[in-house]
This record gives sequence, structure tokens and C-alpha cells, in this order.
Amino acid sequence: MDNDSIATIDAPPTGAAADWTIPQRWQDYTPAEHAVWDTLFARQSAMLQGRASDAFLRGIDVLKMTRPGIPDFTELSERLMALTGWQVVAVPGLVPDEVFFGHLAERRFVSGRFIRTADQLDYLQEPDVFHDVFGHVPLLADPVFADYIQAYGRGGLRAAGAGAIARLSRLYWYTVEFGLVREAGTLKLYGAGIVSSHGESLYALDDPSPNRIGFDLGRIMRTPYRIDDYQQAYFVIDSFEDLLRQTLETDFGPLYAELDAMPDHAIGCIVPGDTVITRGTQARVQHR
Repeated sequence: MDNDSIATIDAPPTGAAADWTIPQRWQDYTPAEHAVWDTLFARQSAMLQGRASDAFLRGIDVLKMTRPGIPDFTELSERLMALTGWQVVAVPGLVPDEVFFGHLAERRFVSGRFIRTADQLDYLQEPDVFHDVFGHVPLLADPVFADYIQAYGRGGLRAAGAGAIARLSRLYWYTVEFGLVREAGTLKLYGAGIVSSHGESLYALDDPSPNRIGFDLGRIMRTPYRIDDYQQAYFVIDSFEDLLRQTLETDFGPLYAELDAMPDHAIGCIVPGDTVITRGTQARVQHR
């Protein structure tokens, strides 16, 4: 979910609970909607073999997501709860900052219930159930990554009080949505925005255009992002354990204050101190 775009209205819409959750109404999905999920799932799961992180692929398996049709959140949450204590809850769309962070802090992942149409397979601007569930949920079966997302939610609640949500949203974008991880010396995909996108699953690893830079918390928080194109920069973590450790060991308050006195970096630039894994040409910033 793009935190910069989260809704800012205060009251939940009609039909939603006080925490903005709604029933998934799994029985209301049409055969055509289930068929869209199956088409997307088959295409992405085949492509991601050998490209996605091992933890993501394990999550698909242990959560039994290979079963046909849009997953039933109740059944999916039962499996997830048994593994890491997380559950998936439906919401009507983008939710306010504090609602989003509050759910993550309590190990609840919010998901839209709608799915794109058959003519929108390649890109949809607003996250749908395929992006939210296929993209995000498999990694919630990994204990370390599950702890990272909860830590992010708790940090988001603190950032809201410090007026630093814009900074923290960049961390979410460049890790949870568009992160790469090094596994056995090879770059692998783990960000939900990549693994749920056919085109970006290829682009993120294979295209010479984007920079691929070693993870640095302060660097990421000084780097804006675009939502209308493939990424100009990807940040590479060494492991989920290291990502969690840095998150838990960093005192974000002083870091926010320090960064507020510094200018942002241009999205596609390389700056002194970067660990450059791939210096991109910046020649192919594609429209999705």
C-alpha cells in the first residue's frame, strides 16, 4: 500500500466497522472474478520461480495459495495465524494513516476485496486483492518478515505523532513494495509491487535502466518515488534479519530531525556513500 496516498478522512464509510474493516463476502465473487485471479496467479507463480525470494515462494506453498480462486480470508488467516499470528482483513479501499498502522501493529494486514477486470491484467493503479494478497501475504508466513511489518506499523503510529509519515512511507515503498534481497549472491524479488506485476518482475532484475543500491535507511528516507512508472532505483537488503535488526535498533526520532535538515536526493541519482550494485543507464523508465 502506498502510504503517501492513504485516505485522510476520519470516519469509516457506511458499512465499515470502526476499524474500517468490512466482510470479504467471498461467496459474492463471480466465476469471472475467480478466473482473473487464476490467470494472474498462474502467470506470476510460473515467472517467479528462481526470481522471487525463497521466503516468498515458501509462503505460497505453506499457505496453500495454489488452490484455484480468490482466497477466502477466513481460511487464509487460519493458516497464517498458526504460522506467525497474522491475519488478513478486508477494507473498502485506502484507509487513514493511523488505521493502517494500527492494523499492522496488531498483526492484521488490510486488503481490498475487489479484483481488477480481465482487461486490466498488467496494471491497476489502486491495489486490488491480487496485489494485496498475492503480493504481500506470502511473506507474512515468514517469522522475521512478519515481525518487520509489525515493527513498521508500530513505527508508523509514532511517525504520525511526529509528522514524519512522508519519510517513513519511503521505507515501506522501497522495502515492502519494491525491495530486492540478496540470496546466495543472487538478487531476488520480494517487494509486493514487483512480485504482483508481470512487467516489473522482469524489469527489476534484468533491465539495465534502474540503479540497484545497497540498503541504507537514511538514504531511502531522502529518496522520493514515482507511482506512475517502473522504479528508477531499487534498494537491496542483505537479509530479512538485517532489515528487522536495523529497524528495531534505529532511534527514528533523531533520524527524522537530521533528515529534515537535508535535501532530498533525485530519484535516479547515485550519491557518495552508495553501495552500488548496478549503476543503471536510466534510459528506460517505462510507463506501466
